[in-house]
Amino acid sequence: MNPTGLALGVALVLGVFAAVLGAATRKHLRARAVGAVTALCGAAGTIAGISAMCGTRYYAAFPALLPLSGVTITVDSTSGLFLAVTGAVAFVSAVYGVGYARADANGRLPQAVFPLFVITMMLVVSAGNVGALLVCWELMALCSLVLVLTEHHRRPEVARAGRWYAVMTHLGFVAILAGLLVFTAAADDDTFPALRVAAHHLSPTTASVVFVATLLGFGSKAGVVPLHVWLPRAHPEAPSHVSALMSAAMVNLGVYGIVRVGFDLLGGGQRWWWLLTLALGGISAVYGILHAAMSTDLKRLLGYSTTENMGLVLIGLGAAGLVADDPVVAGLALAAALLHMVNHAAFKTVLFLAAGSVQRGAGSRDLDALGGLSGPMPFTTAAFGLGALAASALPPGTAFVSEWLLLQALIHARPSAGAAAVVMMPIAVAAVALTAGLAVATFVKAFGVGFLGRPRSAGAAAARESPASMTAALGIAVAVCAVLAVLPTILLSQLGSLASGLLRTGSPAAMDGIVVRLVGVSGALSPLMLAVVSVGAALGLVAVVRLVLTRQARRAARLWDCGAGPLSARMEYTATSFAEPLQRVFDDVVQPETDVDVTHARESAYLVEAIEFRNRVLDRIERWLYTPLLRAVSVWAAAARRLATGSVHRYLGYGFYTLCGLLILLAVTR
Repeated sequence: MNPTGLALGVALVLGVFAAVLGAATRKHLRARAVGAVTALCGAAGTIAGISAMCGTRYYAAFPALLPLSGVTITVDSTSGLFLAVTGAVAFVSAVYGVGYARADANGRLPQAVFPLFVITMMLVVSAGNVGALLVCWELMALCSLVLVLTEHHRRPEVARAGRWYAVMTHLGFVAILAGLLVFTAAADDDTFPALRVAAHHLSPTTASVVFVATLLGFGSKAGVVPLHVWLPRAHPEAPSHVSALMSAAMVNLGVYGIVRVGFDLLGGGQRWWWLLTLALGGISAVYGILHAAMSTDLKRLLGYSTTENMGLVLIGLGAAGLVADDPVVAGLALAAALLHMVNHAAFKTVLFLAAGSVQRGAGSRDLDALGGLSGPMPFTTAAFGLGALAASALPPGTAFVSEWLLLQALIHARPSAGAAAVVMMPIAVAAVALTAGLAVATFVKAFGVGFLGRPRSAGAAAARESPASMTAALGIAVAVCAVLAVLPTILLSQLGSLASGLLRTGSPAAMDGIVVRLVGVSGALSPLMLAVVSVGAALGLVAVVRLVLTRQARRAARLWDCGAGPLSARMEYTATSFAEPLQRVFDDVVQPETDVDVTHARESAYLVEAIEFRNRVLDRIERWLYTPLLRAVSVWAAAARRLATGSVHRYLGYGFYTLCGLLILLAVTR
């Protein structure tokens, strides 16, 4: 029997069984039962994906399952990559969810929907026809919306985030639906092989409509600017294991849709498509990391970081399509984008799960109110520190190799690729370099302010470490990050083959033991040796310092404090003050709102009783684009209410005049 199909079938059966357990099991056993079975579901999905990546394809057709189109399941190497990543993240999140579940998160509805969310994501990447893809996509959106709204009765912010997410995800679905229906209309049926054949007969205008519509729809799910506004709202308000699943797995399906439609079904298409993709990716990367650097909410910071990393992935996809005439650079760019997507899934899982431990242990995710967590929460502190290193694109971090490969692809683009590539590639290099530097500052802020120093609130002072299941899940995610950081060669060869299959070129990289050697361009890197040298140098420096200090007489004395007494937590840097220099540099971009309220004493206007300073960095795109749009919709809705008077005669009149107008229009145009 086909191992890919068997593993996928087992995953789907286990997911449905876990949903039944979530709905029927008693409260004190519910989280453990659902977590254990969902973890097995994720493991089976990972096995199915790895099997498909190794060349074992799976195909099955169920023509009676959906009217008109039926359901086709096709798992190829492209599906296998996203299936493996989704399954791995689901496994870790399910284990973590056993200990994280609280009274609200342990209710029947969220526990039953969580495994359904996992299997709908698996079905999205396994769908082999348009009808099945659209149905599974909508089910995935509905399941994730229910999970985002888990705690809506406790905080009004959750309900607002849910409304934003519901509107944006369904607008994205409408765009995907429109693009794929136009595509399907030109094919014999809605299966992917038929669409590949029909792509050769599409006019350039029709093909462009299909690509742009699907780019907007899938880009919305990936959190691409300016369609990102739901992401920093919904991810912080969902339970943390759901946030990890959304940020590390669900957003990848937006990338899957762009790769499947753009490279696979449409066969690459026109160069300006990928110029647009690259531009959106660069804007998303810079804009996302700028807002992450300014954020004081830990999970909101991670949400904006997701926008940044998805932007980097889109830069790779755009570069691959833009220099398609240069197969070496195109294959390298696509492989780098896919590797960064996998790396992002790994370290973002660590970071969101660690943020959930902080919220559970300290009762807050506000960095200005945290601090001093390294003592009471040592395991969470170590996990977040390693995740921050992985996300900072510094050696030996996980993102370092993929961003290095991306820069190699951008740098080696040749003038023969066209004027657009010659102009855009240096700009893309600058964008990647800028995001890397800002990412370092962002995660130094998050780790240093949130975990080190003195506690700045009672909750941080009374923090406690997470239960065993949560720390075990964190340990597994950290181990995966470490393996990807030092041994990316175990995955890069498969990604190179996948990229060469999509672009119909040779493999962009060769593996020489632990060394990555680029094919066709000069470049080689050994992440394992780089990690060994970096760690060895750090340990050597510590040893030398300790050796020097032990030779001198040590004397305990209080540090000089200018006579002000012992330092307190109020004298430490907060997240806001740490980001203030960056805010000044990018003041014209982020446009912060600053307000100072001075309260004078009643006895005299010259005596100040209190001063209150407020500084907010609002989403500029939301303020300029969505606020006027929502205001216009409100005005239109108020005007439309005047037409709904409740009179049946008036409604019949509306129908009559509309029908007459359509008949006149048809008579004139024919």
